[in-house]
Order: sequence, then C-alpha cells, then structure tokens
Amino acid sequence: MSETVITVGDRHIREVHREIQAAAEQGGHIVLKDARSRHNLGVALPAGANLHFEGSVGYYCGGLNNGATITVERNAGWGVGEAMASGDITVGGYAGMSCGASMLGGVVHVKGDAGPRCGVAMKGGDIIVEGKIGYLSGFMAHAGRIIALGGADDACADSLWGGEVWVAGPIKSLGVDSKAIEPRPDEVASIEELLRSRGINDASRDWKKIVSGEKLWHFESRDANAWLMI
Repeated sequence: MSETVITVGDRHIREVHREIQAAAEQGGHIVLKDARSRHNLGVALPAGANLHFEGSVGYYCGGLNNGATITVERNAGWGVGEAMASGDITVGGYAGMSCGASMLGGVVHVKGDAGPRCGVAMKGGDIIVEGKIGYLSGFMAHAGRIIALGGADDACADSLWGGEVWVAGPIKSLGVDSKAIEPRPDEVASIEELLRSRGINDASRDWKKIVSGEKLWHFESRDANAWLMI
C-alpha cells in the first residue's frame, strides 16, 4: 500500500486539507506529521480514506467523517468525531470534552479517558472508552451506545432521550431521568463481541446499562422540577 506523508506544522489548515483530500482520492495510507495539536484536522473525509496523526490533535478532529479510518497516536481535544456519519476513529490517549457529539454512526474508540459530555446529543454509532467518562456523558443522547470500561463521573446519562450508556466500574451519580437496569445476556454478548473486535480482551465485568427513565418524554406539570434541573 502506498503512503503519503503530509507535514502540518504552522501551515494554513485549508492548505493541509487540500493535500489530504488529494491524497485520499489517490488511495493509500496518509500520515500526518508535526500536527502540533492543531484544530479542525481530518474534517469531512470520504469513505476509504485512511489517516494516521502522529502525536496529538486539537479540537474537532475527524468531524463530519463520512467513512474514513482515522487514528490519533496520542490525545485529542474537544469534539473528536463530532457529527460523524460513519467510519472509525481511534484515539490512543485522552479525548477532550464532547467526544462523538451528535454522531450518527461509526465507532469512536478512546484508549484513555474521555472528558465531560462524551456522546452529547449522539444519534447513533458506538463510543468505546477504555478509561473513565466525564460528567454529563450521554447528555440528551437520542440513540447509539456509549461504553465505558473505567467508570463514569457525575450526572451520567443526564436527560437521556434514547440510546444506552454501558458502564463497567463505579458511577459517581446518575443524571436527571436516567436509570440503571440489568442487561440481558444477549446484550452483554453484543457488547463483549464489539470489544473483542477492538482488541479488548474478555474480562469479568459488572456491566450497568443506563437508559432513559422516560419521564421527560412528555411534559407534565407534576414533573416541572425535573425539567428545571436540566
């Protein structure tokens, strides 16, 4: 497979993106060097593109992804994979706030921890976090799954509309109108199969499946205090 090397440095991001798009049209593997935690890298990539970022990236890496495979060697800033429709993003370290925000499909895999509001307003796909997810993760998510192996911070799944938040590890607190239920064996098997496909070995995990309490689906005056807490 051919390989294209692109240096980011202090060049204008538009110039870098023109080179990425041209390389993606040619196919092969694309390596981004000297990323310097720059923002908006690898945005709106087409299906089949294959990128590897050396070091760390800044805000919104991989946003609007439409089927590309992206790996980040170290950390990512806010909004990695925001509004992605499909594809695969792997972050080798920490992911900042709002990882996978509003995503529609695909997989975001974070090998470290994820910051607050992980999966906020997500509408499909899977977010796998090998570490801990920050406060308000899953906030107002409509569909998809957030899978956290290292626990969850405060207000987990707050105002969850649909979708699921799976946590193996301690949960500091649940958010408004969310509840933890016992998952079915076939659901657990589906989660474990996904993890195995990502190279995460089997382990004895005490899964908690968090879903919507459905009280906020329809407003009633007696539930006004719950709405005010959002």
